Amino acid sequence: MEEQEYGTAPEMPYGLNSDRASIIEKINPDEIVELIRMRLMGKIKDPQTGKWITNPALKDNSISEVGAWDITNLLLSVSNANTSLSKLDDKTIRKRAYSLMEKAVNMMLCNWREYKITNTAQLGYVSEIVFSIAFITLKMADAEGIRKMITSMYSENRSINEMGTVKSGKKMFR
Repeated sequence: MEEQEYGTAPEMPYGLNSDRASIIEKINPDEIVELIRMRLMGKIKDPQTGKWITNPALKDNSISEVGAWDITNLLLSVSNANTSLSKLDDKTIRKRAYSLMEKAVNMMLCNWREYKITNTAQLGYVSEIVFSIAFITLKMADAEGIRKMITSMYSENRSINEMGTVKSGKKMFR
């Protein structure tokens, strides 16, 4: 029997695999959750040092460190890559975002001393932040938006690989 000559599969085009990984890494919510946590505590980043400092103008409406951590930990239940890659419908998204906001308000009411809640404006402010972040994050999963984008990138990579294999495999059929 005659030996067949097989071509090797071409390497992935530069950047396509790293683009997909990069998109998934960018979904990571740690950065925005850290920003929200610090802002809830009335802190801003010093442009010269890069360190978080208390802004006297925000001090009166800030909440305690414990409160900021509890609220942002609540947000992490939806602000994660798994949620963004899920398949959710609009009704589920709205229900979940509202539920998180309601839970945050209940936590603030039950722990008002520990969280340093001193006025009703703080309740509204924090609840709006929780609802907005939860809703926006969950909307990323609406109609599988990110999931479809990543799947299409994978399909595109696969098509390019298969096309390269067919071209290099032409010798096999001669």
